[in-house]
Amino acid sequence: MTNTHHAFHVIQPTTSIHSSAEKNRLIGQPRFHFEPQVVMQLLRTRIIGQDAALNEIEKMLHVVKADFSSPDRPLSVTLMLGPTGVGKTETVRLIAEAIYGRPDAFCRIDMNTLALEHYAAALTGAPPGYVGSKEGHSLFDETAINGSHTRPGIMLFDELEKASPEVIRGLMNVLDTGRLTLTAGTKTIDFRNCMIFMTSNVGAQAAQQYLDKLSFLPQKLQNLCLQRVPTKTIITKVMQRKFDPEFLNRIDRTLHYQAVLEDALPRLIHIELEKLNKRLQHQKRTVELTTAAQTYFYQGHDIRYGARHLARKIRTELEPILAVYFLNFPEKNHVVIDAKDGNLTIKPE
Repeated sequence: MTNTHHAFHVIQPTTSIHSSAEKNRLIGQPRFHFEPQVVMQLLRTRIIGQDAALNEIEKMLHVVKADFSSPDRPLSVTLMLGPTGVGKTETVRLIAEAIYGRPDAFCRIDMNTLALEHYAAALTGAPPGYVGSKEGHSLFDETAINGSHTRPGIMLFDELEKASPEVIRGLMNVLDTGRLTLTAGTKTIDFRNCMIFMTSNVGAQAAQQYLDKLSFLPQKLQNLCLQRVPTKTIITKVMQRKFDPEFLNRIDRTLHYQAVLEDALPRLIHIELEKLNKRLQHQKRTVELTTAAQTYFYQGHDIRYGARHLARKIRTELEPILAVYFLNFPEKNHVVIDAKDGNLTIKPE
């Protein structure tokens, strides 16, 4: 029976009142053109040691792609918790890269900048009487938020715990209705075709202190304590103290990103090196690290600073050596970096 029903829609004359988009919907064709598997492939090669969080992202992408979410809310609302430098913001960058082909194709608002009360106005445009109130200027990049008919918009609120209660109230409105009216009242920003991400390291410090305390116990006891009270429980408690239940209830998914573990460091070095080589590609140059040089980067690496710290180390210590070498020997296009006596050196050919 259902088949004939579908066929009925397909053979309608082309002059029908249905737009092609509406037709696709009737035939059951998803309107979004991204493939969740492709997005996940990129995420899994670049975000290390966060399987649980990535599995949740995968579920969320499938739901967005299937396109039956409520028409009066954002497509999805995801809160990402965890310490600094473990890949929360990077996840959003990579999703943008996979869907739009560029990692900056999303609107990012750093809640840190909105920490002061009068900056809360920046979220909704300037309040009446302030400079800029007539123009209804705001921090939002509407193109990135609106997305398009075939691609979802992407919005990131970074460091949520820094936001003032006013800002959180404004946000609740967005999560509820999928719209935000700027203070001037002249303009409404529409979030209904948008995936919203929020990051926070709320509770990360408490979780780290708890792990530090446990570290004095024998391994077996540590594991037992972590089974009874996982770090997730501690983070959730801190989060519930920090945010109201009304706010937390409007979040579809809360992801817990783990601290970067020692054994992930070689992989992370490899990823950073790949990124560097990609940037050198247009000069037709490549860099290689010997095992000693790789070890140099992650030995004595403070795990609390996560992957970002490694990237910084490569930027501040490896890049200057390369720069001087390539400037002095412009004809060279391949360089091998070694480490001797605690210093990086260039390996002679």
